[in-house]
Amino acid sequence: MNNSMPILLIPGLGGSPRIYAPVIPQLWRHGPVTVANHLRDDSIGAIARRILAEAPPRFALAGHSMGGYIALEIMRQAPERVAKLALLNTQARPDSDEAKERRRRQIEAIKAGSYSEAAAALYPGLVHPSRHGDAELLAVVETTAEDVGPEAFTRQLVAIMGRSDSRATLAKITCPTLVLTGDQDNTIPNVLSVELADGIAGAKLVTLADCGHLPQLERPRETTAALLDWLRI
Repeated sequence: MNNSMPILLIPGLGGSPRIYAPVIPQLWRHGPVTVANHLRDDSIGAIARRILAEAPPRFALAGHSMGGYIALEIMRQAPERVAKLALLNTQARPDSDEAKERRRRQIEAIKAGSYSEAAAALYPGLVHPSRHGDAELLAVVETTAEDVGPEAFTRQLVAIMGRSDSRATLAKITCPTLVLTGDQDNTIPNVLSVELADGIAGAKLVTLADCGHLPQLERPRETTAALLDWLRI
């Protein structure tokens, strides 16, 4: 199609391309889709710089959770290269002291050889309560953690702990922006996505019902529809 545009997707903490698998086929019809590699560096700034070095000159950008932190850093480093922005189940705030301490404990557990257990322990907080017993969904989450591996997961935790506060820079974002969240996200509460959308002029807020932190997997049809609307702007 004449208005085809490259689409760059960034997964969240412990996420691999599998997290976007349910939505990619329809997004691909609007332009070539790339899932960024966010495994190689231990700071959000460095991750963003490497992604930009490998990205097309101009693109539509979507980031989920940690991927949203990276997307906001890309908006600071090279806003002119981002034609459209989608922020999925993410926030503009930095880690609290409590969150940093929790991540330090995760790093200690991983270094002690408990990576699989540490990754599995995150699952109940990632999904809507009705999906806690969903073995198929759990298997996908565990497989994405295997894709990432303990060393990269640890780098990601360090990067997240050191990220910047993005609230003051939200007003500088001028491209069409989608903010998507689940109504029962226990990892990044819905109210923080609302705050994010309120800080970006003209941002569209979409809240998915009966959904936790993984909308691509929990509500793929509704997530795809929201992303397609965003691409058509």
